[in-house]
Amino acid sequence: MDFGLSGRAREHLDRLQSFMDAHVYPAEPVYAAQRRELAALGREHHVPPVVEELKREARGLGLWNLFLPDSDDPAHGLSVTDYAPLAELTGRSPVLAPEAINCAAPDTGNMEVLHLFGTPEQKRRWLRPLLDGEIRSAFAMTEPDVASSDATNIATRIERDGDHYVVNGRKWWITGAADPRCAVVIVMGRTDPEAAAHRRWSMVLVPMDAPGVEVVRALPVFGYQDQHGHCEITFTDVRVPVGDLVGEEGGGFAIAQARLGPGRVHHCMRALGTAERALELMCRRALAREAFGGPLAAQGVVRERIAESRMAIEQARLLTLKTAWLIDEHGVAAARSEVAAIKVVAPRVALEVVDRAIQLHGGAGVGDGTPLAEMWAGLRALRLADGPDEVHVRSVARAELAGYTGG
Repeated sequence: MDFGLSGRAREHLDRLQSFMDAHVYPAEPVYAAQRRELAALGREHHVPPVVEELKREARGLGLWNLFLPDSDDPAHGLSVTDYAPLAELTGRSPVLAPEAINCAAPDTGNMEVLHLFGTPEQKRRWLRPLLDGEIRSAFAMTEPDVASSDATNIATRIERDGDHYVVNGRKWWITGAADPRCAVVIVMGRTDPEAAAHRRWSMVLVPMDAPGVEVVRALPVFGYQDQHGHCEITFTDVRVPVGDLVGEEGGGFAIAQARLGPGRVHHCMRALGTAERALELMCRRALAREAFGGPLAAQGVVRERIAESRMAIEQARLLTLKTAWLIDEHGVAAARSEVAAIKVVAPRVALEVVDRAIQLHGGAGVGDGTPLAEMWAGLRALRLADGPDEVHVRSVARAELAGYTGG
């Protein structure tokens, strides 16, 4: 296995590091201030102006849509392995950096779906504006009334009626749906309850302004209200043309699997970038803060926590890079067990590192004077997003046992 970066990826990484230092980190307090101002005006989910400024700067530097594989965009595309360290670097400022370079979820996954399965008209109407950063999108799979950790529980119906599909159902934790720029949502629902187990579901494109689409509320995560919103949405007799079907009828489950493979590598590398920044804050705090006659860094327990954090990050990174390499070399299906494993390991490690950093900061760690508390909230939620840890552990166990049972 070779995790070395291509020359193109190294150039992007150097340019991205400079962009982070010169633009993204200085923009963090500006973003926070602008969000407070917008919230006071009742526009909590509107985008702060500094985000669009960062996007213009990033695009001018060629730091744009870097998640696309090189086969999709030869101008600057990268392998999954090449993109992984870039994703990690953006994870150091997870609220700003991914969107600044048009590599933020759920848009990345939706763009991949549209690229792989979209019709020419779907690409013209939705993919091109997403690639240009002109609109945002959402992906609606999770439901409040069923255990969505088992996708076969999905109850939302997508029924054919002549030249249309009619969508009825209730979804929640739909990231991005509160943002006024969110123009379209990919909805996964049941089209044929009598079909074979994995052929019952389909995906359709639903414009956010379609009659019958209602954003009920934006849900906070541990008290934090995301700018884009994590929303509860109801679909009541929503009619969309049959041309808005993504792929083929009954292909929703397969499309979902294709969407989640590289996307989970992105999530995990960003989580490790967040962990790296938390470890940096921990080390700086340990060296600057004095207690019991010397710096905190002189305390054995503090040194142990720093060392454990470094070792855990390195282990999680290697597993994630192995997964990226497998996807590049053999495809998503060949890396299925590793994809499940990193989805457990990386957020868990990152959360532990952030928790140690909070502990070392004491009262300062749970307030808004550092990014640690918000980091913790985001990472704790990530252990549920795209399936809870328990589902992925189950997948790894099933793959391991298959070698002994022959199935």
